[in-house]
Amino acid sequence: MRTHYCGETTLEHLEQEVQLCGWVNRRRDHGGVIFIDLRDRTGIVQVVFDPDRADIFLAAEQLRNEYVIKVTAKVRPRPEGTVNSDLSTGEIEVLATALEVLNKSDTPPFQLDDTDVNEESRLRYRYIDLRRPEMQARMQTRVQVTRALRNYLDDNGFLDIETPMLTKATPEGARDYLVPSRTHPGSFFALPQSPQLFKQLLMMSGFDRYYQVVRCFRDEDLRADRQPEFTQLDIETSFLGQEDIISMMEGMMRQVFQQSMGISLEAPFPRMSYADAMHRYGSDKPDLRIPLELIDITDLMTSVEFKVFSGPAQDEKGRVAVICLPNGSELSRKEIDGYTNYVANYGAKGLAYIKCNAVEQGREGLQSPILKFLPDEVIEQILQRSGASNGDLLFFGADKTNVVNDALGALRVKLGIDRKLLEGEWKPLWVVDFPMFEFDEKEQRWNALHHPFTAPNFDSAEQLLANPGEALSQAYDMVLNGTEIGGGSVRIHKQEMQRVVFEVLNISNEEAESKFGFLLNALRYGCPPHAGIAFGMDRLIMLMTGSTSIRDVMAFPKTQTAMCPLTDAPAEVSEKQLKELNLRLRPKLKEVAK
Repeated sequence: MRTHYCGETTLEHLEQEVQLCGWVNRRRDHGGVIFIDLRDRTGIVQVVFDPDRADIFLAAEQLRNEYVIKVTAKVRPRPEGTVNSDLSTGEIEVLATALEVLNKSDTPPFQLDDTDVNEESRLRYRYIDLRRPEMQARMQTRVQVTRALRNYLDDNGFLDIETPMLTKATPEGARDYLVPSRTHPGSFFALPQSPQLFKQLLMMSGFDRYYQVVRCFRDEDLRADRQPEFTQLDIETSFLGQEDIISMMEGMMRQVFQQSMGISLEAPFPRMSYADAMHRYGSDKPDLRIPLELIDITDLMTSVEFKVFSGPAQDEKGRVAVICLPNGSELSRKEIDGYTNYVANYGAKGLAYIKCNAVEQGREGLQSPILKFLPDEVIEQILQRSGASNGDLLFFGADKTNVVNDALGALRVKLGIDRKLLEGEWKPLWVVDFPMFEFDEKEQRWNALHHPFTAPNFDSAEQLLANPGEALSQAYDMVLNGTEIGGGSVRIHKQEMQRVVFEVLNISNEEAESKFGFLLNALRYGCPPHAGIAFGMDRLIMLMTGSTSIRDVMAFPKTQTAMCPLTDAPAEVSEKQLKELNLRLRPKLKEVAK
């Protein structure tokens, strides 16, 4: 039906006859001449309807936004002074010689150039929302990135192998989405949270380099970077260790950024231990564009009379830390109170501060309600350790270590954004040496920090069983601008070690056999050393397109309440379908009351 795309019609097509199809983006009547901005996924071209062609001019007068039309036209240069440098087609226009209306459109629920449409409307009419140029660009970026990733992996000998969507429920951290089986009444499939076990089985099957762009499902509380269903690039290799994986994945990410965006990421990526990241930034995914750090002053506070500081300092699980904000003394009390309320969301009971008006004057050059509680020598050491200068502001956190890290870590990011402190556009990072387990004080049990198939840094199962709290995992996360975009680990490839990990996690032999028997069995038959990683495609594309939510880089996402306004899913099903599945719904409360 068409010979060219709208956005690809340029000066090289002068005097040619073209056939174009698309949507009416805008109609303008100028002194007896009608101009139509015709839009498709490649861009916009200006179509001119001359009144000398009375029949098609009359038809053009009836056109409205979002009508779908086909135009036969002759390409000509725009008149002098009317060139539009913002468009790829801005040097030309096409003079219509024929017009066919392929379909009319009702008045859209919102205009495509309206930037103030609520998300509910955007998702309910997603097919219209996706026509926006910025949404089209994001989807095309997604295609380009996926193609570049596939090309890199194909060139490095990886095999694209699919794994099942209907599988067995296994404890992997989040709730499973369950699918009832009609042929096995009372039994359920689970949609995979990840292909973790299957990709390990593929390594045991001899496919030493596997990848898959795969859909995954997790029934968890949602936020801007979470969805019930999401896409990840899943990778597994045999006979490669942590250093091999890190080197190969760095190469992949640098190539993808170069090919997709023309951006050169630094090489090699910096590397940081989990302990160092938490100590310096309060987060295991620090945004290195922000030049602020948490400065530990716990040792300076053990003997001060100020119990707010000395209490946590004397607690082996406590911490006192400070952030030095350049030029922060200009903050008003109202702004400081706002940051105090902000850190309260992360468990902080308050936010002490010191304004450094004239550091060289010592106590006299400082301003704060807490100064009277601190000796001169402590104040001097705080100023030295924090590197405070005139005009700076010190924010303090004192509590349990996890509360201080969470609160000041979040404050650090907020200050960096609010005060426009970001340095550089792209800051990748590897975080390594994670703890193998974390202890749940409430449940009084160990939990896996990553997943129970991650290999510890201990060589013997006995050593791990005796000292689980000291074990580090052979795990690694790729972080970009404060967002974890990928995570992986060396896997356990010996049955004895896997059973001991289950034992530490309080998973009984019976439960292990029930949930993971097929994996434990496979480990007995020549399992090679293997390692892998998975990248969150939606998060990666979100960062690369400058979006604030992964919903803006997914074609048909769910809302934060895990429903789809477009299709009204999830929805009730018929009684007949329930009976086929040997299920029944609970009676509604009003029916029970009757």
